[in-house]
Amino acid sequence: MHLPRYSYYASESKTLFEFTSEGSKGFIKKLIEYTLVGPEVYNLGFGDMDESGETFNDMLVSNNGDSYKVLATVAATVVEFTENHPKAAVLASGSTKSRTRLYRMALNRYLCDIQQQFVIFGYCRNNYWETFIRDQEYEAFLLTRSENQQQLWLELQIVNQMIKTGE
Repeated sequence: MHLPRYSYYASESKTLFEFTSEGSKGFIKKLIEYTLVGPEVYNLGFGDMDESGETFNDMLVSNNGDSYKVLATVAATVVEFTENHPKAAVLASGSTKSRTRLYRMALNRYLCDIQQQFVIFGYCRNNYWETFIRDQEYEAFLLTRSENQQQLWLELQIVNQMIKTGE
């Protein structure tokens, strides 16, 4: 998948990335962070860098006219992150429903390309995980490299059973 994207800086651990969005509102520094939230599960968070340069705000709406280029940049960091953390599962959801919808639309648009390297699961409103289905609404997404599919799916089945039985 060769989409226009921004150049970015990666930390040595490949868990923190930064780049600058260039658009109608000017230059906006962005920060992407992968945070360990469970065994081999990392939350993907990103947004406009705050003034300290150490954290980001994922509630700001930049409207810089480059959302697909920004998302392509984030996608490139997912590839680099998982190359350095090959067993990782990346958890992503929007800070708002409209952002989650934007992410779903991007996943739908590039699904064939994404599935060459990754498998995606979606978290449904009925409180269970399933293999990502095009145009299905999800509250969150979980993706991992294709070689991890079977192991992650088995773990998600256990989670689904726990949710179902109320454990």
